[in-house]
Amino acid sequence: MERTSVYVISGFLGSGKTTVLVKMIQKFKEQGRKLGIILNELGDECVESHLFRGEKIYELLNGCICCSIQQDLRKTLDIFMTQNNTVDVLLIEGTGVADPVEIADTLLHPFYIDKFQLKSIISLVDASHYFEYQSIFSSTKEIRDLLRNQIISADYIILNKTDLITEKEKEKIYVKLKKIADSKAIITFASYGNIKFDTLVEKRDLAAKFPSESSYKKHHHISTLKIENIPNIQKSDLEKWLNGITNLIRAKGIVFDIENSSYTEIQFTANQLKVKEGLNTDYNKSVIILIGYELNKAEIQKSFENRFIS
Repeated sequence: MERTSVYVISGFLGSGKTTVLVKMIQKFKEQGRKLGIILNELGDECVESHLFRGEKIYELLNGCICCSIQQDLRKTLDIFMTQNNTVDVLLIEGTGVADPVEIADTLLHPFYIDKFQLKSIISLVDASHYFEYQSIFSSTKEIRDLLRNQIISADYIILNKTDLITEKEKEKIYVKLKKIADSKAIITFASYGNIKFDTLVEKRDLAAKFPSESSYKKHHHISTLKIENIPNIQKSDLEKWLNGITNLIRAKGIVFDIENSSYTEIQFTANQLKVKEGLNTDYNKSVIILIGYELNKAEIQKSFENRFIS
């Protein structure tokens, strides 16, 4: 029986993984491929599931599939193994703090290797914040190590958001990536996740790339907080509040836009809040997911209530 092709999409928080995943889904569907999708979130809710309506999706929540809920990944792979010929391409999007080596180790386990063929580990790098994340003054050692692992393990690296940097900065980042990445890895530039699909999915098999054991250090101190029942908030007020949260790395969610009488998707990373107007979804509640380094949940919840509820 022909093995299911697997593509793992990696990259730090806010690098553009979901954008690339959506584009890959569209291209594979144009080819008539039968898709399975595994989405992993650190929190207990996926606020982007509306982007995948109608697809065969499994959501793995409340942890990272490379460590704390790795067993959930195995159970999901078991489900795909029992569904013969229903899926010929499996796309796995890890959390922004996932080390893809651990995901690869699972896929290359003797129990799964005859069913799944790891075709590619695609890692996205946020060009607009690369130097910030590499700085000892604005980042942590573990984040720097994690970013390095995501680059080293990849056979296809997308330096995304290059429209936000200069040509000189782009060249400088490229040189640094070449020093870190595998010598056979492909490094390509992109804006808004636009990449050459044929190159991305060309024939590759990574079985020989990974050792049987990994020295990966689990990231238990990366935490999430879900805030619900959000009142109507001005974008500027929300952005100011998010910028005031200590150790916040990423936030995303859906809030109600009173001006347009509709729910609006928000994305916050590196001190910038972006809003996607006119969200086409039947999602009917407001929720924000915060992801950060040792977040003080009680303090954050209190500051939210004092600012927006009281």
